[in-house]
Amino acid sequence: MITLRPARPRDVRQIHDIVAPYASRRILIEKHLINYYEDIQEFIVARTRDHKGEKIVGCGALHVLWEDIAEVRTLAVSPEYIGRGVGHLLLTSLEDRARALGITRLFCLTFEVDFFAGHGFHEISERPISQEAYEHLLLSYDDGVAEFLDLARAKPNTLGNTRMLKELA
Repeated sequence: MITLRPARPRDVRQIHDIVAPYASRRILIEKHLINYYEDIQEFIVARTRDHKGEKIVGCGALHVLWEDIAEVRTLAVSPEYIGRGVGHLLLTSLEDRARALGITRLFCLTFEVDFFAGHGFHEISERPISQEAYEHLLLSYDDGVAEFLDLARAKPNTLGNTRMLKELA
């Protein structure tokens, strides 16, 4: 049985281990442990229990970009749990969290186009924010924001990814 909960600092090493194979194939951004600790409040984890205790089998983060838009980040599932609905549970929970915050649009940058399209996301080519928001976001040091803005310094991380957006009801 899979359950979800907010991530805790003690989950960081397991989150890192789940993401590492995806990062090594440049599917997700490689992050240092400190980055996970700094952003832990953005994460939720999927977990299961067995005779050895709790095991984290998936993760995902919601990063607010501006007053009405947030990004789904670092959505990853342990290989042995792919195809069991873990990604769906995580994404649905992140969408619920976004709605609770008053967010009306979700962005993702992904190789998993079919997965996100199956959850109501559609491909975009334009920048989904106002010029004012763009100018403020340029001040961010966050690499993910640079990717969202499609800045030249982030291009090596975004090659082949698809920009997708979902309007939340």
